[in-house]
Amino acid sequence: FFIMNYQEPSPWKKTILAAMTSYIDAGSIVAGAAGLSLWQAYLGMDGYQMGALAALSSNAGSAAVGALIGGRICDKYGRKFVYTYDLLVYIVGMLLIVFGVNYPMLLAGYIIVGLGVGADIVASWTLIAEEAPSEDRAKHCGSAQFAWALGPAVVLLISAWINQFGLIGNRIVFAHLIIVAAWVWYQRLKMPESKDWKQAKEAEQKLIAEGKIKPVSYSEILSGINLKTVLFLCGVYTIWNLCASTWGFFMPYIFENVGKLSNSMSQLMSVGSFVISFVGTYFIFMRLGDKMSRRLLYAIIGGIYVIAWGVWVLPPEMLAMWMLVMFTVFAGINNGSGQQAFYQLWSSELFPTKYRATAQGLTFFITRILAAVWGFSVPIIMTTFGFRYAAMLMVAFAFISWLVGVIGAPKTEGKTLKQIEIERYGHEVK
Repeated sequence: FFIMNYQEPSPWKKTILAAMTSYIDAGSIVAGAAGLSLWQAYLGMDGYQMGALAALSSNAGSAAVGALIGGRICDKYGRKFVYTYDLLVYIVGMLLIVFGVNYPMLLAGYIIVGLGVGADIVASWTLIAEEAPSEDRAKHCGSAQFAWALGPAVVLLISAWINQFGLIGNRIVFAHLIIVAAWVWYQRLKMPESKDWKQAKEAEQKLIAEGKIKPVSYSEILSGINLKTVLFLCGVYTIWNLCASTWGFFMPYIFENVGKLSNSMSQLMSVGSFVISFVGTYFIFMRLGDKMSRRLLYAIIGGIYVIAWGVWVLPPEMLAMWMLVMFTVFAGINNGSGQQAFYQLWSSELFPTKYRATAQGLTFFITRILAAVWGFSVPIIMTTFGFRYAAMLMVAFAFISWLVGVIGAPKTEGKTLKQIEIERYGHEVK
């Protein structure tokens, strides 16, 4: 059933089909946030039940586990194996949400969706980097960031119109993601396996059979230069994501309660930030990521994020509308062209094909698990110490992430993955 005749797709077709994972990932997160109050009223959920949804959803725990498992399977059985089946898992979870009539169905749906998304993100991001031309790798990788911003923008716009019909409206929003996922899944059946993975796997199996090497283990990934790379990527992405996850989940609340904006203006700012994100991704990261110094580009985009969060450290009475607009613009640009875009690019470039997806799955797992813990902590910090204290922590996280990236940014632009591998390890990793 899964064996189909196909013509070799163009690199851009492969990229687009892989990048659509980011659309349905971010879209599912925002769809859940947009309809949370409707589900709470329908099911009578208490704070602990809503907290479990947030912690185990595709924004946190379940996606973390999915990435860890999916990354290992991706390196062991191939990129195509994962992206052939994981969207079916995603669709099953989405169906449980769309037709959910009780809390266990809703929670199970969120968990299953997260497992599918986590596995697919690792497989897709890895495939994009391996199939992209070396001179346009940032442009191709940036397409996933474009889709990541487009998904929430579309979902928020649909939700603003259709949520007036109540819970049925939110069910329809989730259902549209099923349709997108089913189309992407069907198109992917025609895609071939990654050439890089096939070559690396054949060489690895031959050497294992000859007793010259052992299968990949996490001890190998957490030692030597690999450990330094894991720490670098976590410094760039995991620390930054503590800010980004807060921005994604709590910003409407912050705009309304700290910025004193109306609910409609708050929603408009949220939509605007995602629009700025995908516009910024296209015109900044995709256009410039292969043409200028990535260290300089990272320094600029990461630096404006520190400035953006600094706005919220000011006393509330000093906040002006232009400052909130500046925050929205700067945060939008950063979310489209900053740490996440560079993380996706660097995590695919800095590890060899042999365990590229496994290592990326590990760093993604660490990021989403810490995001889950932080998501529980933010409300406690805000209510106990005040929002300005939380904002100071955000500025600190943004600054640490910026500093780590500026200091450690590798010079990989224009180089093939094999060139990068030999430069870093001194030889081709078998």
